[in-house]
Amino acid sequence: MNRTTLSLIGAATALAAVTGVAALTGGSSDDADSAAKAATRLPVQRSTLLCPTPSSSDVSSTTYTAYTPKRDGVDAKDGTAALLPAQNPADDVPNPGDDAGKGDKKGDQPSPGGDKPVLPLKEPGKPVTTDQDSAGAPALIGTADGRFAPGWTVQQTTTIDAGSGRGILGTACTAPDTNFWFPGVSTDKNRQDFVHLTNPDDAAAEVDLKLYGPSGRLKPSTDESITVPPRSTVPVLLSTLTDQRVAGASLRVTARTGRIGAAVQAVDQKAGSDWLPASAVPSTSVAIPGIPKDATSARLVVFAPGADDADLKVRLAGPNNSITPAGHESLHVKSGMTAAIDLGDVTKGEPGSLLLTPEGGDGPATPVVAGLQVTRGKGSDQETAFIPATGAIERSATAADNRTKGSTLSLVAPGATAKVRITASAGAGGGSPVSKTYEVKGGTTQALEPPRPASGKGPYAVTVERLSGGPVHASRMLALPQGGVPMFTIQPLPDDRGLVAVPEADQDLSLLNDD
Repeated sequence: MNRTTLSLIGAATALAAVTGVAALTGGSSDDADSAAKAATRLPVQRSTLLCPTPSSSDVSSTTYTAYTPKRDGVDAKDGTAALLPAQNPADDVPNPGDDAGKGDKKGDQPSPGGDKPVLPLKEPGKPVTTDQDSAGAPALIGTADGRFAPGWTVQQTTTIDAGSGRGILGTACTAPDTNFWFPGVSTDKNRQDFVHLTNPDDAAAEVDLKLYGPSGRLKPSTDESITVPPRSTVPVLLSTLTDQRVAGASLRVTARTGRIGAAVQAVDQKAGSDWLPASAVPSTSVAIPGIPKDATSARLVVFAPGADDADLKVRLAGPNNSITPAGHESLHVKSGMTAAIDLGDVTKGEPGSLLLTPEGGDGPATPVVAGLQVTRGKGSDQETAFIPATGAIERSATAADNRTKGSTLSLVAPGATAKVRITASAGAGGGSPVSKTYEVKGGTTQALEPPRPASGKGPYAVTVERLSGGPVHASRMLALPQGGVPMFTIQPLPDDRGLVAVPEADQDLSLLNDD
């Protein structure tokens, strides 16, 4: 056994530049525990976000909002944050009369399209916003560094006024990664689901797409490997990957080389459209926060990616306690297969969240990924949205685009009671921030209208900070009804990974090599 001691000066510098939470371990578990206790959490120095192409509809409009919260311990002067349009290999020749890049502007913010940076931030704590009124809005690739990196958030909210995809489509732009799970996708004839793959780097990314249905892997009808050129975006219609038509499936997106952002746009001919966010990483216990109180139906989709079957308890955390939905006490999910159950109007007029936990037994618990399709309205006035399994907020999370009316914040504490602080930023057009503190009792969901900025104008951001107590999971619903249709979209609020764990300067980082 050889033990090599490394200098931490370079290691700390490298770690501070990583987006996300990093942990350094080596040697025995006791060594790892000691290292974790000695680590200091510092603000990240660089963040990358990827926004998918909003819509191809000629009757669509998109609002982009970017925001970085103010943070203690961050240099108050240095840093930039902005996005640039990604290339679409299918758009080699622009259509005559295209209006891309000529959308309306708010303030001095350029609209997406062309070579100008989009949504450059001027100061932390104040959002910036811009509108794009045509179907020519591109995918966006952006980077924030210095004081703008920790907690940088970009939201795109698209309204489609008519047609089979009419509705509100909202998504938070995502950080690049190599692995994504999307339970709840469909290859059915009534749905058109596109996965948008965006490559932020200067080398091509090789991506594998695999679909899983109720009986296991869906038989591919074409090559499931996709090449995404440098700094480009590629949309793929999922029904072209297989001849099997499945209403409830799961999609795995894996980058074999490089890294990508992945987002699924689901268009239903009867129930509108929305973005279907990726599930949190596979976990033995799952929280799906923020089912609206007036939901007319809810469909749960769960996938077990490991070698073992999963047996899960299903609970609904409401405003006062957690209950078992009648007729849906448990769920068995076979390994490598997708299971789906229709829960109907499960919330019965009260807001709630779904909690999935191991049912017990002699064997180890099995990790799963999960998502929920939620419908509001009935008949021709239906609108749909998707809520994925959402990771807990370790420190803070932000929803960037909130309006004077229509925002609902949902918080669920699956275990112990949690205390949180919710801060409304200044508006894009002015105002000052407002903060309030809330307590979320264990086993319950608290749905609330977030505070609004004092004298605020324009869209504003809402940041949730976990102060104490047990884990808390959150989502934000934005409701913008139109013509009798209850248009809405729901975004999960996982931790923003604005801090990175860095060992103390006087601590040895030891790597154990067994020879």
